[in-house]
Amino acid sequence: MTAQSAGVLPRTDSEPSGAQSAGKPLPRIAIFAPHPMLTVTLEQESPQREQVHFHPGGQGVWVARMAACMGAEPVLCGFLGGESGELLGGLLARQIPQRQLVSTASASGCYVTDRRSGERQLLTCTLSDPPSRHELDELFSITCAEAIAGGWLVITNPMPGEALPLEIYGELVADARANGCRTLVDLSSPRLDSALRGKPDLVKLNDWELAEFVRGPVSEPAQLRAAAQRLRDEGAGAVIVTRGELPALVLAGEQAWELTPPHLEHGFREGCGDAMMGALAATWARGESFERAVMIGAAAGAANYLRHGLGSASRDVVERLVDSIVLEPLTAGE
Repeated sequence: MTAQSAGVLPRTDSEPSGAQSAGKPLPRIAIFAPHPMLTVTLEQESPQREQVHFHPGGQGVWVARMAACMGAEPVLCGFLGGESGELLGGLLARQIPQRQLVSTASASGCYVTDRRSGERQLLTCTLSDPPSRHELDELFSITCAEAIAGGWLVITNPMPGEALPLEIYGELVADARANGCRTLVDLSSPRLDSALRGKPDLVKLNDWELAEFVRGPVSEPAQLRAAAQRLRDEGAGAVIVTRGELPALVLAGEQAWELTPPHLEHGFREGCGDAMMGALAATWARGESFERAVMIGAAAGAANYLRHGLGSASRDVVERLVDSIVLEPLTAGE
């Protein structure tokens, strides 16, 4: 069976494969991104001039963009369909050369935002229907194959959140890890709960997602630490809990750290966590230490905050911001 007859949109001959840097292959990271979306943004570029921008978007797309920026070769694994999918496919090809996209009967999601006032206002949003069993099986199998081949997997949320059966997250983590693949998940509950059953190497989430997971407050340091430790008790190898402009909590092995980003007054929060995950995954996959990967990830989140684009920043800016990141060990009582 060919890729096209199986419902997978094939790569074109013009797309690079096995990209290299200084003769060394880039680390290949499978990105489980079920629902890339077409984004339309209205911008006021001057008092007399407005612009309409079209971009690929969604959590997995933003993770992949930053992973590529930071020296990895992401492989975007997701669904694509309908008229919006036709437009989205061309945009994705320009930004993420390596893609494994399953064609679907349902159209890809699309949203329109208005930034002409300087603030981001959502005007309209349409989402995909749930995939068929065949479409889901195809996406699961190609994602698992790509993860095993490359040795790295990042799992992101679908849109809408309930679009996929919950068991798929735990099964994907378990199958990848059984073959020696490092798995990183950026999911919210109940998808996170399922993924934990597969014992992922890293869980990254924000504080309100953590509160949702434990069904309780995490605003106090002791509450935050206990809730993060519960994630480890239930299967996570390491945990990162971000808190916006406040220091993040990092747990790994027997150690805990406080991760403090630079103080920035003006910017855009959208996509900062996804930029962090993409940069962290790329840096870790390149062979850097976990601690260095965490700091690079935090710098990428800060760099994304300084831009209008989601999941975007230049590698030079990220690396310059690393010196402003503070990663300090915490004692058991902190």
